[in-house]
This record gives sequence, C-alpha cells and structure tokens, in this order.
Amino acid sequence: MAKGNKGRAKQQRSVAVFSGDNAIVRYLKETRAEMAKVTWPTRDEALRLTGIVLAVTVGMAVFLGLVDAFFATLFRFLLGA
Repeated sequence: MAKGNKGRAKQQRSVAVFSGDNAIVRYLKETRAEMAKVTWPTRDEALRLTGIVLAVTVGMAVFLGLVDAFFATLFRFLLGA
C-alpha cells in the first residue's frame, strides 16, 4: 500500500478491451459504455437549468450593453466629437 492511503485499497477503473476490433469500432463501443454511465437530468431539472442559463445570458448582455454605452458616451465626451 502506498503511504497516505490509510488502509484503503486503490480504486481502479477497469477499461474494457475489445480484441479484434479496429480503433474506430473500439472507440464507439467505449463511448457507448461511457454514455450508459451518465446520470441524465430529469425534464424539470433540464428546464430549470436552461432557464437559469438564459437569465444569466440576458442579464450579462444587458449589463455589457450598458457598460458599452457608458464608455461610448465617455469617449465621445473626452474626444469632443
């Protein structure tokens, strides 16, 4: 056992090896296996998180638009245009 492991066995992730398959087929099989492990959000979670992303995006767009308008006005004033 390695130092600092405190008696716990190392958790090793098994990697599936598909003998006889070419690299593309092996990649697709491994990708499918990994996708099966994914915990997908429920419909309500997806809608809620999408709403949050859209609200933050709109909020930042408004904020940056106001900052841009402020600096445009400031530079117009400073340059006397």
